[in-house]
Amino acid sequence: MHRMFKKILAIALFMSAAAYGQSLGDIARENREKQNAADQSSTPKPKVITNKDLPKDSDPSPASSATLPGTGADASGKTAENRADDHHFADQRQAEQRAADQWKRQILAQRNKVATLQARIDQIHAAIRAENGNAQFEGPVNSYQARQLLLVSQIQQRLNENRRKLEQMQEAAQHAGMNTAVYDP
Repeated sequence: MHRMFKKILAIALFMSAAAYGQSLGDIARENREKQNAADQSSTPKPKVITNKDLPKDSDPSPASSATLPGTGADASGKTAENRADDHHFADQRQAEQRAADQWKRQILAQRNKVATLQARIDQIHAAIRAENGNAQFEGPVNSYQARQLLLVSQIQQRLNENRRKLEQMQEAAQHAGMNTAVYDP
């Protein structure tokens, strides 16, 4: 009954979409055209100012070290263009630092996962050896040890997967241009 209802609903939806005769792509194109038309009519074109448009300072005197109206130079002698370049490079350095920090956090988190899994395996092996006493550990003695060995094999598989993932992350960070301190902390 429930399947029949789903089939009828799907057919009804398909038929209603066909009845309108307009695909999703057509609707998207119309919306994009409307937005482009609205954007072009509402926003004026920005005025581009080049070095040719700026006035030349024929007499640079020490008295005019402060920002002069219309010159674009500040007290340190940097033009607005140089300040914008400095700001751009500072933003770029910050973005690179954030990316490096993110890589480092992810790699350290992955290393912690690997270390935790390895510690868990070592802990289980130590518990099994402690149960056996001084006897050489060759295999499970009882069902508990058999379950523990099965658990160790499952954890070992996860450990191997996490090690591969860690190596891939380190390679990706290296290919992204990160230094050794990031991908091999």
